[in-house]
Amino acid sequence: MPQNNNLTLRGRNIMNQLEPGLADKLTNSLKELDEDLPSIITDFVFGAVVGRKGLDIKIREMLTVASLVSLGNAHDQLELHMKGALNVGVTPQDLLEVVIQMSVYAGFPAFLNGLTAYRAALAATGHALPAASGLK
Repeated sequence: MPQNNNLTLRGRNIMNQLEPGLADKLTNSLKELDEDLPSIITDFVFGAVVGRKGLDIKIREMLTVASLVSLGNAHDQLELHMKGALNVGVTPQDLLEVVIQMSVYAGFPAFLNGLTAYRAALAATGHALPAASGLK
C-alpha cells in the first residue's frame, strides 16, 4: 500500500505527540507482520481521522479514552491513549473524570478496569494522583 506523504507525516507527528518514538515503534512492529499495516494505522487512523480539523488532539484523546473504557477489552490501547492524553495536555483530574463518567455508561467492571489503566498511565508519565474532590 503506497503511503500518502502528507497523511504519513501528519500521522507520524500525532503518534509522536502521544508518545515520543511511538511512530517508529508501531511501524516496526506492524511491518514484521505485513508491509501495508503501518500505512493503515499511520495514514488512515492517525493522519486522516485523528488529524482531521474540528477537534483538537486533547478532545480526541479524551473521546478515545472514553470509548476504550467502554469497550472494556482493550487494556493496552487504553493505557497507551491515557498516557497520550496526559502527554498532550489533558490533566490527570480531567482524565479521571472521563473514567468516572464511563461508570454510568459502560458499567462498573469497565470503570474499575479504567481506573487500573489510569493509575498505570499516571505512574508511567510521572503524574501524581489528583487530590480527591468528590461531588461539586
